[in-house]
Amino acid sequence: VQLQASGGGLVQAGGSLRLSCVDSGRSFSWYGMGWFRQAPGKERRFVASINRSGGTTAYADSVKGRFTISRDNVKNTVYLQMNSLKPEDTAVYYCAASPGVSLTSQTSYTYWGQGTQVTVSS
Repeated sequence: VQLQASGGGLVQAGGSLRLSCVDSGRSFSWYGMGWFRQAPGKERRFVASINRSGGTTAYADSVKGRFTISRDNVKNTVYLQMNSLKPEDTAVYYCAASPGVSLTSQTSYTYWGQGTQVTVSS
């Protein structure tokens, strides 16, 4: 598994961004996928996850109703659609792959991407 995240940038509050994370390996569909974020001076925290088939998703309370995680197992890609962005969403966003089922826990994840910066201006 080799994860490459992209799609970050600078956006005004209320705007939208879509993050993508591509796995250049051959086993993408074997893994649950997650997005995490780390704001300056804070710990990395769970944002959203999706199971192997894409049939089950989970979200942090802070992003429910605004963010949507999805995956395309043909394109080996997981997405995070972020709408109604707020300044407090500013962080480096990381995608990760987990062979387990506890997808809201960072400790379940084996592989991590390099992160993409999202900055939301007020």
